Amino acid sequence: MKLLKLCILAVLFATTLAYAAKPKVRAITAFVRIDRAHYKTQLGDALKMLRSAKSQYESAGYEVQTIRITTQPFPEYTRGLSADAALAFFRDLDAFSKQEKFLPNIGPVTMSDDVSNFNLLGVILANNDNLESSAIIADDHGIHWSAVRASAKLVKYLEDNSPRSQGNFNFAATAFLPAYAPFFPGSWHNGPGRKFAVGLESANVVDDVFSETGYDPAVASTKLKAALAKEAIAADAIAQRVAKSSGWEYLGLDPTPAPLKDVSIGAAIEKFLAPKVANTSDSATPSVSSGSSGTSGTFGSSGTMTAAFIITDAVKSVPVKQVGYAGLMLPVLEDSRIAQRWGEGTISLHALLAYSSVCGTGLDTIPLPGDVTEDQLARIIGDVATLAFKWKKPLTARLQPVKGRNVGELSNFEDPYMVNTVLQKLP
Repeated sequence: MKLLKLCILAVLFATTLAYAAKPKVRAITAFVRIDRAHYKTQLGDALKMLRSAKSQYESAGYEVQTIRITTQPFPEYTRGLSADAALAFFRDLDAFSKQEKFLPNIGPVTMSDDVSNFNLLGVILANNDNLESSAIIADDHGIHWSAVRASAKLVKYLEDNSPRSQGNFNFAATAFLPAYAPFFPGSWHNGPGRKFAVGLESANVVDDVFSETGYDPAVASTKLKAALAKEAIAADAIAQRVAKSSGWEYLGLDPTPAPLKDVSIGAAIEKFLAPKVANTSDSATPSVSSGSSGTSGTFGSSGTMTAAFIITDAVKSVPVKQVGYAGLMLPVLEDSRIAQRWGEGTISLHALLAYSSVCGTGLDTIPLPGDVTEDQLARIIGDVATLAFKWKKPLTARLQPVKGRNVGELSNFEDPYMVNTVLQKLP
């Protein structure tokens, strides 16, 4: 098996030698079970493994952005505490995570229609800016409509009660997302712990391929599969070594080509979409679309669905053990080009839901005007749950209404991972 992987890697290296940009490691995520009395020791054990993994990736030339820890659902280890005692515990956890420089996810507030802990989660997220959590709104048991409505209420609460409405950046309503996904805030598990997974920031790899191929779907598909496989196999091999040396179980890689601001999947897709224009007498160099709003070649124009499918199909073909979304992320506020197109009105909620039918991750970091109602939020989240249930695929709703900001105004987030854009009218 090892010899076969080495042969595959050699072939892929030969066919993708032109793509020199190494992706970043967005997240190395440990999954642990904690109890209140010993949680710092338990998290410390995970941090030892995570720091070793980070060092090994860096020695291989990767930039590692974050190390992360996801616990079991927090209602399990706060059971029996008063609200004040639970809040004190999470203040300590938040401070500990900042001191030790890791991102903590306290697990889902619900995995069913039990909505008894949503009010507590609202206060936790509004007052602790490092903690992240989620709510599971649909799974094989059906759509949890009480959780859908409670999630909408929570989003509205965080809009009104967290600084600059940024608390919603740390909450997602998720549907059909498997356990042990490395990306936050949807990451969750309810198992024994001592496991880890890895997620890459590899939108740059897609950009490299689409820059070369342009709108040639067959060629783009073949080249992208080879390029993503090459990077995934290399990253996977390091994780396998970490597992062997640490004794932690490696669960796999989420090869979703996550973007971040100028490492833009939107810009990559526009390179795939850009029409080639024939030479004219005025220029010896072929020109391409300028990418102005609404023109052929912009994200959201015809062909975007094809690009979404090609990327997702390439991700699914990667020959490593996969976890998480394993699809395509289109997070509006985390991607500079997609944020630009949103502000121009080129894309909408309905368009992103349509693309989610062939990829993922649903409606991620969607900027909304401050006067959006709880009922409107519930309907949006419900649409995501319905689409996920229909196709049995992982989707997320992470909605970002901005208190005091209206349609046509610029959002005013102050977060290093978010891009501000013009707020659009809801459909």
